[in-house]
Amino acid sequence: MSEILKPAAELAEVGFPVQQTTSYFWEKGSHLLTDSKNKHGKDMLIQGRAPVTGEVIRLPHLAKTFKELGTHGKKGFYDGRIGSAIFNIVQEHGGVMNIDDMRNHVSTFEDPISVSYKGYRVWEIPPNGQGMCALIALNLLESIDLKEMGANSTQYLHHVIEAIKLGFADTTWYCADASMVDVPISQLLSKDYAKQRRSLIDPNRALQNLQKGNPFKGKDTVYFTTADKDGNACSFINSNFMGFGTGIVPEGCGFTLQNRGYGFSLNKNHPNVLAPNKRPFHTIIPAMVTYDDGGDFAMSYGVMGGYMQPQGHVQVLLNMVEFGMDPQAALDQPRILVGGGYGFDSNSISAEEGISEEVIEELRSYGHTMTGPVIGYDRASFGRGQVIARGTLPNSDSKSNVYWAGTDPRCDGIAIGY
Repeated sequence: MSEILKPAAELAEVGFPVQQTTSYFWEKGSHLLTDSKNKHGKDMLIQGRAPVTGEVIRLPHLAKTFKELGTHGKKGFYDGRIGSAIFNIVQEHGGVMNIDDMRNHVSTFEDPISVSYKGYRVWEIPPNGQGMCALIALNLLESIDLKEMGANSTQYLHHVIEAIKLGFADTTWYCADASMVDVPISQLLSKDYAKQRRSLIDPNRALQNLQKGNPFKGKDTVYFTTADKDGNACSFINSNFMGFGTGIVPEGCGFTLQNRGYGFSLNKNHPNVLAPNKRPFHTIIPAMVTYDDGGDFAMSYGVMGGYMQPQGHVQVLLNMVEFGMDPQAALDQPRILVGGGYGFDSNSISAEEGISEEVIEELRSYGHTMTGPVIGYDRASFGRGQVIARGTLPNSDSKSNVYWAGTDPRCDGIAIGY
């Protein structure tokens, strides 16, 4: 572990120049760090302010944290100086966490969930993550001739919007900690259920007042992916939510605490209701695609951005499988966003710069409440993705050792070979 974390510790200690998009969102979230109640927030600023583009920032406390984690592992984090610092700062802010909550933390290995889509198998993490939303939407779209409609045409976007709305209608209700409540994932991802829900889609009219179905018969997230010549790949995502999370910085640690409790419901009848030892609804979802025939690696990808993540997964995958785009073109393509990055409102649709005014007006005529075109830094709300694909989807050779990669223009990132 110390070897793995050594480069990160050195970077934090020596410093690094801050990229343009990172600088912009650091400034937007800096009010959390400068709050008078956040006495260690200054540890993540330069002389009390956010770093500007190109300015070198050093994070010595974070470097120390990485070194301790590398030397002492999990015990050094949860049951050492760092764990105590987290406990102390939470207590100072009136939180209910106790030191045993830190010491008793466990991470689990979960089996992924998947559906088939036109010769490919798309893999997502299970509940309490929202990956099921992308899979439900893909199931709904599989039997629709999207290629004939054309990329980002009115009909294409209308059907994608409706599928995403239906996916979220189920996800925002059923997605919860599967170790504590029964999540009917096999029923929700069945082709029969998709057929039942697909019947709700009107090709010329937006769905209104959407409800969950009955599947029973009777500017904060970091993503990276890597792959090797043997077809091994890693799809990795991490987030403290809402940029700086709570914004609270434990003493001498160099990081902010997350605010994932936001994902709980306070409705006592909701499967995702707040409860002790329970994991909340979670937005971060890495994804992977394999060939349905044989299971060989086809693609590893992810799209950062709160509730945009499953929507980005669907749109990037469709760009590649339906329209034959390479990874970079698939990421460059303008997107739509149903709801917002940190919440879901099926009646609010945003269109990114690049989707024509004519298409936006036609979608309005279908009954969609449209905003856009969205421009500038605000385009980050449409997700920030990274892709590695093996060969060219679709119809590529599953044995190909030619890898393509792409990085999203909406964020700071890079695609490199090694």
